[in-house]
Amino acid sequence: MDNWLKICIVVVFAVATTGNEEATPAKLLFSKQILNKYLVEGMDIVIKYSLFNIGGTAALDVQVADNTFGPQDFEVVGGQLKVTIDRIPPGSNATHVVVIRPAKYGYFNFTAAEVSYLPSEDAAEAIVGLSSEPGQGAIVPFIEYDRKFSPHLLDWLSFAVMSMPSLVLPYALWYSSKTKYEAIMTQKKDK
Repeated sequence: MDNWLKICIVVVFAVATTGNEEATPAKLLFSKQILNKYLVEGMDIVIKYSLFNIGGTAALDVQVADNTFGPQDFEVVGGQLKVTIDRIPPGSNATHVVVIRPAKYGYFNFTAAEVSYLPSEDAAEAIVGLSSEPGQGAIVPFIEYDRKFSPHLLDWLSFAVMSMPSLVLPYALWYSSKTKYEAIMTQKKDK
């Protein structure tokens, strides 16, 4: 009986202490990733923005802005560089994808994107944060990329045409001598 009383007191104490916790405000982890293996002039580059809410309440009025890609250097093919997400519930994530196309080649510094959000419903001031930074990347000229990765069909066709005489001429000589030999053999058998 004494043990049951101790167990009941421990259970009541545990339930009472767990119910007094306040919800922690929203806290976002923000990452920016370039998904392409090769960055090529004039070809699409896919950029993924990931937001993770590790707080205890929903993040409200989440605004993502990426000012890295100027219109003189890049063309936005799909998605938007400035996005607003109404809310991100606690313990969940949101992703956004943008497809851009570089107008010129060279080294480019991919800097961090910016996020601002309200950490709770009664918060008056927005929290501003930065994403992870992919760093510097080399955008390769299309001609160089094409030289390395194209199937080179015209090159293989010209190789086949140029190597044809060295294959056809010996075959023709062999075939003519074979037919002459067979003709001689059939004449000898007929006699």
